[in-house]
Amino acid sequence: MPGGPDVWSTSGMVSRATSDLHLDLAEGRGVREGLMEAVREAVRSGRLAPGSRLPSSRSLAADLGLARNTVADAYSELAAEGWLTARQGSGTRVAPRAEPGHRHADPARPRPPGLARPAHDLRPGQPDVAAFPRAAWLRALRRTLAAAPDEAFGYGDDRGRHELRTALAEHLARARGVRTTPDRIVVCAGAVHGLALLADLLRGRRVRRVAGESHALHLHRELLEQRGLAVAALPVDDAGARTDLLDGEGAVLLTPAHQFPTGVALRPDRRAAAVDWARATGGLVIEDDYDGEFRYDRRPVGALQGLDPERVVHLGTASKALAPGLRLGWLVLPAGLAAEVERLVAAEGGTRVPAVEQLVLAELLASGAYDRHVRERRQAYRRRRDELVAALAARVPEVAVRGLAAGLHALVELPAGDGPPGTAETAALRSAAWHGLAVEGLDRFRHPDAAPRADALVVGYATPSPSAWAGALEALCRTLARPAG
Repeated sequence: MPGGPDVWSTSGMVSRATSDLHLDLAEGRGVREGLMEAVREAVRSGRLAPGSRLPSSRSLAADLGLARNTVADAYSELAAEGWLTARQGSGTRVAPRAEPGHRHADPARPRPPGLARPAHDLRPGQPDVAAFPRAAWLRALRRTLAAAPDEAFGYGDDRGRHELRTALAEHLARARGVRTTPDRIVVCAGAVHGLALLADLLRGRRVRRVAGESHALHLHRELLEQRGLAVAALPVDDAGARTDLLDGEGAVLLTPAHQFPTGVALRPDRRAAAVDWARATGGLVIEDDYDGEFRYDRRPVGALQGLDPERVVHLGTASKALAPGLRLGWLVLPAGLAAEVERLVAAEGGTRVPAVEQLVLAELLASGAYDRHVRERRQAYRRRRDELVAALAARVPEVAVRGLAAGLHALVELPAGDGPPGTAETAALRSAAWHGLAVEGLDRFRHPDAAPRADALVVGYATPSPSAWAGALEALCRTLARPAG
């Protein structure tokens, strides 16, 4: 093929001065996800052949009218998935694939990952699913099936099984400081479903604008926006969200116990400010308590809901303590909202959570098996956290590790270097892809209207199984010690 290092493949043509890369962005997705799927389809269809060089993130962003970080993040994740490769001096290219009749690469030479899953996974948001308490779950299932009344296998209560709501009310009061009764709890199919119900509730009350933390789980922001709610960015600093800046929003979504993804706890005066704002304006505080049970080096931080049960909705889930695949969550609601949410569930056709699984969780809670499992996982995750800190301190002392007092992830802040903001983070993500490591950059979770924070990686140290943990930690150390960007 003619051309030098500034030539890349574009829809079967060779292009020099522009990044004319034809991509059909997938509709019905977020911008970043749509871009990623368009690149995948171009590779699958053969339009982008193995080894084809892609435009720089700056060029492609300019041509598509996107933020450069959006394109850079898409490239980094596609490299982590094995669709692309990124090496210093050779740009971003379509990953090579073994084809019939071709000799395999020399196994002694390091090469980028193929189109398989990454070898190591340190993305946040998931516990060690290999630790799911199978034996305890099976015992509880047997007891449940033996004792369950016949009516448990009917359509049931749209709020969820009374046994589970009763067990949750006791457990949350004891473990999280939540003030509630069973009739104010609605069982939902995980946190996303619970948030969707709340979004529909707010829309029904003519709320059009809510506040969300400037760095937060992007899926939650996208869900709220898809349901017609504008999401304003609430700045986050070392004391948590700036709740003192709340203004005309109808609701605010917070992660007060362990802010995602920065890992800080919401300072007491800001917790009080959130409640004072809700009382003064009639607004609603939505507390996402996604990993509040996992705390290590500090006194327990109780639920924000305990300050005012009539102004705060407590959103909880068993996804971190047990497994996300169970799709078991709950909403603890103000008295005036419980019936409205129940009607929304009924309009969907009733609860989405099978009665048997609700009864099993109720049995685990009532028997103490749930508490025993959480204590065991807390100890295991604390050991991993300590090993992460020790390994980085020994091998990459120039990074700073934050957000360590609780939760299942850490924020690894990177040295800024000489480049513009984002340079170190992009380089680290490219290096991670080269080492077969799936990890997230902090900027991925930034609200589009929010100012960038320091370059950092969000490292989920709970995700790997015990057998995979050492390899994942080694890959992270190599990633940070020898960035490929």
